Order: sequence, then C-alpha cells, then structure tokens
Amino acid sequence: MKKRMITLAISVIALQGFAITASADGHAHSSVADSVIEKQNATLANNTNGKGYGPQAPRDLDAKAGNNARIFNEAPAYTQMNLCDIHFHENAEHKGGEFTTYAGNGDGNGYNSGFKYNGTLTTAESKPLSAEVCKGKHGGLQVGDTIEIHYVHSTALAKPAPTLGSCLSETDINPQLRVEGQVFVLVNDSKALDFMKLTEIGMKNGYHQALNIPNDMGTPIRYAGSTTGPTYNEKGSLMQVSWSVRPKVAKVNINTVGEWCKSNVFNEDHAHGVRNLVVNPDLLSEMK
Repeated sequence: MKKRMITLAISVIALQGFAITASADGHAHSSVADSVIEKQNATLANNTNGKGYGPQAPRDLDAKAGNNARIFNEAPAYTQMNLCDIHFHENAEHKGGEFTTYAGNGDGNGYNSGFKYNGTLTTAESKPLSAEVCKGKHGGLQVGDTIEIHYVHSTALAKPAPTLGSCLSETDINPQLRVEGQVFVLVNDSKALDFMKLTEIGMKNGYHQALNIPNDMGTPIRYAGSTTGPTYNEKGSLMQVSWSVRPKVAKVNINTVGEWCKSNVFNEDHAHGVRNLVVNPDLLSEMK
C-alpha cells in the first residue's frame, strides 16, 4: 500500500504543469501550464540579453512595435531569388489576420500549439478522413487542421533540396533569405486548392521558383525576423530572414497534402512543430 501511495504521489507530481485538453479532432492532448511557456520565454530573454541577436520570428503580425536595433537589408523580392526549401508547420506559427485562435500551450515542445483558422467550414468540408495524413511521431493531420507553409528563398546559387541547409552554398554561406508564408486550413473538398500545384517548382526568369504561390490572400505583412521552429524556444536564431506572411487563410484539399507528404524533393513527410510566439520587444523588429 505504501509503495502504491508513493507511486501515486510521483504520478501527481509528474502531471503538475500539464492539463488535458480535447482538440477539434476529438483527441485528447496534454497541454503544459502557462508557467512552462513563461519559463521558456524568460530563458530565451536571458540567453539573448545583450548578446547582439537580431530580430526573431514568429510574431503577432498585428503588433508593430519592436525594440531590436539590429538592422539588415531586406532581401529582394522572392521572384529574384532561388527557392531552396518548402516545409510546413501544424497550426500557424504567426498570429494575425484570419488565424488568431490560440491552439493552446501544447506539449511545450512545439506540438499542439500555435494558432488556428478563425473561420468555420461547411458540413461537407468538415467530413473527417478515415485516417490521418502526413503522420509523424507526434501524430498526423486531419480535416479542419491549420498549417502554415514556408516557401524559403535564397540569394545563393541554390536549388530546391531537403532542409534549410540547401539555402546555403559552398561559395555563399551568408546569403540573404526570404520566407513567403501562407496559412491553409485542410478541408475534405476535391474542388479546394491542390497542394501539389501549390508546391509545384520550376525555373522562371533564371530562378528556381514555386510557380503557384498564392497572390490573392491579402497584402503580405513584411518584417525582419529569423528562422523559426521549437528548437528556438529558449535560444536565439542566428539567421536573418525577411518575412512576407499573407493575412488570409486559404482552403486546401487535405488529400493533396497527404499525397505531397508521400513524395517530394524536400523529403518532407510530416508537419513541423511551432516556435512559441516571440513577445519580448527586445527580440522584435519595428514594423513600418
């Protein structure tokens, strides 16, 4: 009995800082307490304070203030750069536009957090699939999920290939980088956008390009930032990135997302986690 009580006490302690929440897909997910995110933010501030880090990403796109004084030249238009990488995150890393619904704190490591599409779907669009797509060790994607796709571009003599390392080259390890961001909601509708077409690549005017980046999702919000992902929840990113994020959410056929995950030149087969929203003004650039 004593052993059982000790085990129970340990279990209670282990669960402190976590809450169990139900997601839109009906699955239960553990969610860390606010104190965990606050501690990560404090560690990030401590690890970057006075060390010269440039502005970070992601951010609240509706909040223009920022105190970071590190300046770098804005990268050229993506049409004058080489596409080097395409990947996406489950839920939007950025907050703004039509994606301001907080998904929750998640597991503290970038999963089940971020921001979701604010709108609603029709009954037909919402019909779930019999199985998730793009499954990884943290689960897969289902109808109604939100994703943020990053089209990464480089001024280096780069070409589309796996990982952000493809954006550098042996002759240019300090290129300018630009990310074109677009948020999508996954729907069960064959007439919705085709992800295979959205990620189609080819040469245009001498540059490697994603040929069908949406151009009707509102005026992109531009700012100076960094690379993202949960790796940087407690440390600063060294990379300087010019961001352009579209404020409107587009509907994409979930089945085509699943097909892309099965085979693409970037070797992407699952959604990445999200970095905590950067809220420290000392780590944010001022948006004009």
